[in-house]
Amino acid sequence: MGSTVTTANTVGKSWDGGNNEPLGASYGKLMMWFFIVSDALTFSGFLAAYGFSRFKFIETWPLADEVFTHFPFMHGVSAPMYYVALMTFILIFSSVTMVLAVDAGHQMKQGKVAFYMFLTIIGGLIFVGSQAWEWKNFIHGEYGAVETKGGSILQFVDSKGKRVALADFAVVLPEEREQLTRGKGKWFMEEGTLSTYSVNEVLEGFKAHPDLLVRTEVINSEETLKTVQGLNEDKSLNKEKHKFILSRAESEKRLANATLVVEGANLQHNEYGSKLFADFFFFITGFHGFHVFSGVIINIIIFINVLLGTYEKRRTYEMVEKVGLYWHFVDLVWVFVFTFFYLV
Repeated sequence: MGSTVTTANTVGKSWDGGNNEPLGASYGKLMMWFFIVSDALTFSGFLAAYGFSRFKFIETWPLADEVFTHFPFMHGVSAPMYYVALMTFILIFSSVTMVLAVDAGHQMKQGKVAFYMFLTIIGGLIFVGSQAWEWKNFIHGEYGAVETKGGSILQFVDSKGKRVALADFAVVLPEEREQLTRGKGKWFMEEGTLSTYSVNEVLEGFKAHPDLLVRTEVINSEETLKTVQGLNEDKSLNKEKHKFILSRAESEKRLANATLVVEGANLQHNEYGSKLFADFFFFITGFHGFHVFSGVIINIIIFINVLLGTYEKRRTYEMVEKVGLYWHFVDLVWVFVFTFFYLV
């Protein structure tokens, strides 16, 4: 019977990334791949939950073309999806510069590595700043709406179906509004910042403009067309996604149940439609934005080391390659987020 001999040199010895590297990858690269796979599963779970919720509440899910219409320095100009597309291009371009930085590292060209790393950092900063700007517009809102007792969102349009902002018709009444705080509310209830207009001011303004109509949060389809009463049943609208527009009489009837003026979106109210859309938007894009910001910080650290000649002394730019893997992953995740939130 043979025996197994264990030498003292092999007892308790672990792989340190040296010889016999599994799959030809160093310890650092392998650990980065482990992190990427686990993080990909996390994002997959988030996007799957978003897809399930969107499918369940498809009739009241906001239309991306009506939500993301802003473009810097073009106030009042409807540019649906233009800025989001620009953000996506900038992030993808930063992935290209990262590839060039890694390639320059393989050639041991310190100057080119630093140059392309710098461009990658600039692209990441622009993307994070653009995402913050987009959040600001999403939270602030543009038109405003009212919420009924049942939680439905009612928006306002003119006779041609064009959105009308609350500021364009609401009146200012001589009334005093007091913000609900824990000291003045019941059971320690409190509310957020008061809206620009009260429900009464919106209702009085609506009465003074007979050409205004109410548009519901429900998206038209053959099924929902049969369930909603008093709607503009223009068959030509069924070819594309549109919100239902109520008749004047039905608009007044629905507005009688208005309880809250909603401006923009937060975790409790959403002027664009389903509240879940805002919840998922803040969580998933915020989580991705945190990844991009973290990647920018890491890239800055690597960039400084490149300038100091740290990797020249080591005769390897593997750290640039490892952070490049993370950056490519962040870019790839955004492609899925962009598709789920903005295109589908």
